[in-house]
Amino acid sequence: MTEQTPSGAGTDGRGGASYAAAGVDIEAGDRAVELFAPLARKASRPEVQGGLGGFAGLFALKGGYREPLLASSTDGVGTKLAVAQAMDKHDTVGLDLVAMVVDDLVVCGAEPLFLQDYIAVGKVVPERVAQIVAGIAEGCIQAGCALLGGETAEHPGLMEDDHYDISATGVGVVEADAVLGPDRVRPGDVVIAMGSSGLHSNGYSLARKVLLDIDRMSLAGHVEEFGRTLGEELLEPTKIYAKDCLALVAETDVRTFAHVTGGGLAGNLARVVPAGLVAELDRGTWNPAPVFKLIAQRGRVERAEMEKTFNMGVGMVAVVAPEDADRALAVLTARHIACWTLGTVKKAKDTEADRVVLEGEHPRF
Repeated sequence: MTEQTPSGAGTDGRGGASYAAAGVDIEAGDRAVELFAPLARKASRPEVQGGLGGFAGLFALKGGYREPLLASSTDGVGTKLAVAQAMDKHDTVGLDLVAMVVDDLVVCGAEPLFLQDYIAVGKVVPERVAQIVAGIAEGCIQAGCALLGGETAEHPGLMEDDHYDISATGVGVVEADAVLGPDRVRPGDVVIAMGSSGLHSNGYSLARKVLLDIDRMSLAGHVEEFGRTLGEELLEPTKIYAKDCLALVAETDVRTFAHVTGGGLAGNLARVVPAGLVAELDRGTWNPAPVFKLIAQRGRVERAEMEKTFNMGVGMVAVVAPEDADRALAVLTARHIACWTLGTVKKAKDTEADRVVLEGEHPRF
């Protein structure tokens, strides 16, 4: 977050070309750094070397690893940002950004070490950038990783003044012999769900189309089913599961995780179920939050479309050894994570092509 790299040229009041006249305010960029630097410093770890202001962030890999593997993930927040921009509320999307990155890292058992962000804006408004970074810093604190650096870039002529986009790359570490994945999954393993906090950061193009365009709901309007405004519901931050997953790994025999993002529950869990096995899941074990039902009803969205677009109330899945299933539920419950037994892994029949099968119906959906 130490560099600002806009592009363009224009003229000043005397007719000469200048960066400011082209729409790039370097002073505003410097002011933004002044505002968010204290926030970023709080999201640190002992391994961070130096501080903000350099061209690269330095991180000393310590801890006596035997055969460490570095894991890396890059992601963004997507069109949820359109809701934040419409509401002029920017202090939560940073949490979404961190969640999308670190919860991918932890799937393989990696501990998130650090994150670097990229914020592209049409026009630098220092206070707005500081709000975004405040959310990113808080997300890093929740995930236990450092905010090592990043970039703020002003793009006049390419983006409208009030628009911005954000992305980040995170790096984690895991011992080579502790990598989680499909090769560890066995018949009889238990699939445990961790409840989502709402839509998280996927499916917003469909959600916005249904609720704002088709049904013409107001972001400021109170929705009885939510107990708050539509905008507040849509901006509910994505749950960060990283520390909870690592705690589960430390205390139980976890085979693998699946982060439920684009593609839905079945699509993402299928990525960690090996050939020859099938995860049989029961919809009757949980009831999706009201926001999912509202989208389905108001948009007449078919179940198959809902389930491949949204998380439907399940944000992360753990596949654990059957003898550790009860212990896993106890660990997550103690950490205040909504969790339940979702299904089991079985040998696939010759006629089964899908690696994940959803059966039954959601109660009251």
